Amino acid sequence: MEFRLLGAVSVATGAGELPLGPAKRRSLLAALLLRPNRPVPVDQLTDALWDEEPPPRARSVVQGHVSRLRSLLADADAESFGVELVTQGTAYVLRMPETLLDAHRFEELVTLARDQAAPADAVAMYREALSLWQGPALTGAYPSQPLQAAAHALEELRLATVELLATAYTRLGEHARAAAVLRAEAEAHPLRESLSAALMRALQRAGRRSEALDWFHRTRRLLADELGVDPGRELADAYAVALRGEEHDAADPTGRASTPATQGRRVPPDTHGQPAAPGTHGTPQAADGTPQAAHGTPPAPHGPTPLTAHGPSPLLAHGQPTTLPPEAVDLLPRMPRGFHGRAGELTALSRAAAGEAPVCLVTGPAGVGKTALVVHWAHRNRALFPGGLLYADLRGFSDTGEPTHLEVLREFLLALGVAPRRIPESTSGASALFRSLAADRQLLVVLDNARGSEQVRELLPGGTRCVTVVTSRYRLRGLIASDAARPVPVDVLEPEDGTALLAAVLGKERVLAEAVAARRLAELCGGLPLALRVAAARLADQPEWSVNAMSAELSDESRRLSLLAVEDTGVRAALRLTVRGLPEEIAHHFAHLGRHPGTHVDRYTAAALAGTDPATAEAALDVLTSAHLVTRTAPGRWTLHDLVRLYARDLDAGPDAVLRVLDHTMATALAAADAAEPGAESCFSLPEDFLRPSALREFTNPEQAMGWYTAERDDLALAAAAAHAAGLHSRTWRIVLAMWPQMVWRVRDGWTPLLEMALEAARADGDARAESRVLALLGWVLTEEGRTEEALIHLEAAPALAALAGDPRGEATALVNLSLAQAALGSPEEAAEGCVRAAELARGAGDRHTERLALHHLARHHLDTRQWQRALDTSLAALALDSPWDASAASRVLLLTAAGEALLGLGDEAEGIRRLEGAAREAESFGYDEGTVRALGALLRVSADVGLRARYDTAMVRLMART
Repeated sequence: MEFRLLGAVSVATGAGELPLGPAKRRSLLAALLLRPNRPVPVDQLTDALWDEEPPPRARSVVQGHVSRLRSLLADADAESFGVELVTQGTAYVLRMPETLLDAHRFEELVTLARDQAAPADAVAMYREALSLWQGPALTGAYPSQPLQAAAHALEELRLATVELLATAYTRLGEHARAAAVLRAEAEAHPLRESLSAALMRALQRAGRRSEALDWFHRTRRLLADELGVDPGRELADAYAVALRGEEHDAADPTGRASTPATQGRRVPPDTHGQPAAPGTHGTPQAADGTPQAAHGTPPAPHGPTPLTAHGPSPLLAHGQPTTLPPEAVDLLPRMPRGFHGRAGELTALSRAAAGEAPVCLVTGPAGVGKTALVVHWAHRNRALFPGGLLYADLRGFSDTGEPTHLEVLREFLLALGVAPRRIPESTSGASALFRSLAADRQLLVVLDNARGSEQVRELLPGGTRCVTVVTSRYRLRGLIASDAARPVPVDVLEPEDGTALLAAVLGKERVLAEAVAARRLAELCGGLPLALRVAAARLADQPEWSVNAMSAELSDESRRLSLLAVEDTGVRAALRLTVRGLPEEIAHHFAHLGRHPGTHVDRYTAAALAGTDPATAEAALDVLTSAHLVTRTAPGRWTLHDLVRLYARDLDAGPDAVLRVLDHTMATALAAADAAEPGAESCFSLPEDFLRPSALREFTNPEQAMGWYTAERDDLALAAAAAHAAGLHSRTWRIVLAMWPQMVWRVRDGWTPLLEMALEAARADGDARAESRVLALLGWVLTEEGRTEEALIHLEAAPALAALAGDPRGEATALVNLSLAQAALGSPEEAAEGCVRAAELARGAGDRHTERLALHHLARHHLDTRQWQRALDTSLAALALDSPWDASAASRVLLLTAAGEALLGLGDEAEGIRRLEGAAREAESFGYDEGTVRALGALLRVSADVGLRARYDTAMVRLMART
C-alpha cells in the first residue's frame, strides 16, 4: 500500500488505486497525509475543503468523507499495513507507518543523500527521490488556500532538491548533466532567478559560454516584460562571469572558486567539509551557485508541509557536526545524549533562523526538551557561526534565582575578548558594547529558560548576521510583537520517537526485547522527554527490573509522578517551578482544573470548577495556554497533558469543585436536551441542593445543541462515572438521562453500560420517576440493539413504576417503547393497543410531543400489519398535531416516511414517492442517517434509480461506521 501526495492524491494497492471519489474527499485525505499520525481538527479540515464560508452542514460533510475513506481503507485491508483512520476528540488522526507515504520517503532519501561523502552516491539518492514525483503535488485536490500553500511548499522542496542534484553532478565534474537537469526546471520556472543563474554557471563550466549568455538575455527580457524589474545580483554575477569567460572550477575540483573575500583567511567548512563559497545578492551559494540558507547551507526538504505552511524557507543543516576555527568562542553546553527524532522541529528552527538578525522563540511545556533541541541544533550548525556561539541560562524557572542582565552581558563580553576593566558597570552601557561588538560578527546567541520578554531584550545582539534563539515555557507574545520573534513550538514526542529515546538510554536490545511494553511506557510518560529520561534512568539503575514491570507501576495514576522523579529531577519539580510563577488567580484556576472528571474544558466549565465567571476563566485559560500548562485543541476548548492533570489533581482546591462542575454539566446537558428537542418535556427537574453556576452555555437551535453533544460525549460519560464513584446518585442519573436526544439520533453508539449505571443510581436515589424513565430508555436501546428479550424485562416494569410515581408522560413513553419490543417479538396487535393507550395518556397530560411519538409508532404497527389506510390516517393525524416548525426534525422525517409507505401500499405511487423523497431530503439536511436510510430504503423498493442507491449507501456507511 502506498499513499501519494507527490502528484495526484491517491492510494495505490496491489489491486490498483482506491476509488477515492470527488475532489473534496481527496482534499480531506491530503490534509490528513500532510500531518500523518497527528490530530487534524475538523475546523482545519473544513478550511482545506472550502475557500469561502463553509456550508451549515460542513461538519456532516467531513464526517461523510471520513466514513467513506474508512470504508475504502477497510476494503483494502489497510489495517494489516498498520493504517487506521481514527477519531480523537474533535479531530481525526490517520495513523500509519510513514514509510507508506511518498513524501516521507522523498524526505528520507534527500536527507540520506545530503550525508553522503561520495558525490556519486548522493546523485543516485537524489535521482531516486525525484523519481517519486508523478506530477504537481496534490493534483486532484480541491484548490483551497491551505492545500495550495502546502502544494507550493512541496514544489519548492522539489526544486531545492533539483538544485542539490545539480550540485552533486558538479562535484562529479559532470557539468553537462548538471546543465540538463537545471535547464528543464529553468524552462518550467523562467522567473526563478536562482535556477537561471545556476544553469548559466553549469553551461559555462561545460564550455557552452554562448548558451549561458543567451540564457541570461532571455531571462532578462522575461523579468522586464513580466515583472518590470532588472536581474538580481546573483543572476548579474553569473552573467559577468560568463562574459569574462572565467572558469569556476579552476581553483577547486568541486567547482568552488575562491574570491578576495575568502583568500588569506580560514573559511568554516560547509556540510560537505569544504570551504563555503561567498553568496551573492545577500544569499550564500553552493559550488554551482544554487542558493543556500543563511550562512551558507543548502536547503533541504524535511517531509510534508503542514496545512499552515505558507511556502518553504531555506533550511539550515542538521546533519553531521562540523568544527569551528580554534579561535572561535563557544559557550554551548555539551551535546545532549540520546537525542532522537524532532526532524520537524529542527527544520522549523532552521527556517526561523534564516534571514536578517532573526530571533527564534522555541516554546513548549516543562520537560518537553526545548534546551536539548536548541543545543543539538546549535552543535550541528556550529560552522555557520564563525563569530562564536554564546549561551546563557536565564533561570526563569529555577529555585536558584535569575541572573541580572549585567551578569549575562559580562560573561558574553569576556568571551568576546573584552578586558574585565573595559566592561561598563551599567546594564545599558554593557548592552551597547555587546551590540557594537556583535555588529560585525556572525554570532549565535542562545538565551535559555527565559521567563518574560523583558528578560531577553537587553541581551539581543545588534548584528544583522547574528541569530538569537530564545527558549521559554511561556509564549512571550511581547517578544513576538516588539522584535518579530519567530515562534518554534515544541510538542511531546510521538510514541515511536519516545520508544527510540528509551532505546538510546537503555540500549536497543533491551527495548526490542520488550517492544510492546516500551511503547506502553512511552505512552504513560505522555511523550514528555523529561519523563522518558527519568523512567529510563530508573530502569538503567535497576537492570533486573523489566520494562513491563515499570509500565505496570506507572499505570497507577496515584504513584506515577512519584515514580517519574530521581533526585532533584522530575516532572513534578519542573511543573512546580512553572506554577510557582503564576499569578494567584491563575494558579487558583489551574488547581481547580485538576478536579475536572473529563478531558476537555470550555470557559463555562473552568468557571464552574473555580467558582468564577466565564470571562475570568477564559482569561486564566489564555495565560495557562501561554505557559503551556493547558493546550487549546479547538476554538474555546482546552485540555491538559496527562501528567500535568495528575500534578494539578494533587494541588489544593476547594471541596465543592467537583460538585460545582457536575451540577454545571448536568444543567448544561439539560439545556442542550431542551434545545435539541423543542416542545418536549424537560426530562427532570434540578435537585434541591443544586449549585447554580454563574453562567450557562446557551443553545439557540437544535443543530448547535447536537454539535455540543457530539463534542462532549466522552466528557459527559466521564462526569456521570465520577458522580457515581462519589455516591452522588442524583447527579449520575440526571447527567445520563439528559443525553437522551443524542441517544435517539445515535441509538447504536453503545449506550447500554451508561444507562445501566444510571439505573443503579436512580434506584439508589429512591426516585421511582427517574427509575421508570431510565428503564424505558434502556429498554428501547436494547430493543434497537436486537436484545429484545432483555429489553422486555425493563420495559414491562417501566409503565407501572411511572404510574406509581404519578408520571403520565413517562408512562406514555414507556408504553411506546414497550410496543416496539412486543412488535419485534411478533405481537403487533398488542403493540398497537399500547400505542393507543400511550396517545391517550399523553393527550390527557397535554404532551403533544409524546402523543405524536405514540401515533408515529402506531402508524408503524399498522404498516407492519398492512393496514395501509389506518397507517396513513394515523401518520397525517400526528403531523397535524403541530405546525411543521414545532415538530422535531427526526419526528417529522419518520412520520413523512410512514405516510409515504402507506400511500405506496394504497397504490398512490406518485404521492408516496413525493412524501418519501421529502423525508429523505429533510433527513439528509439534518444529518439524520437513520431517517435517511429508512426513507430511501422505502423508495428503493419501488425505484431502481442509481442516484437513490448512492445516497442510501452513503448514509448506510455512515450509520454502520458508528456501530
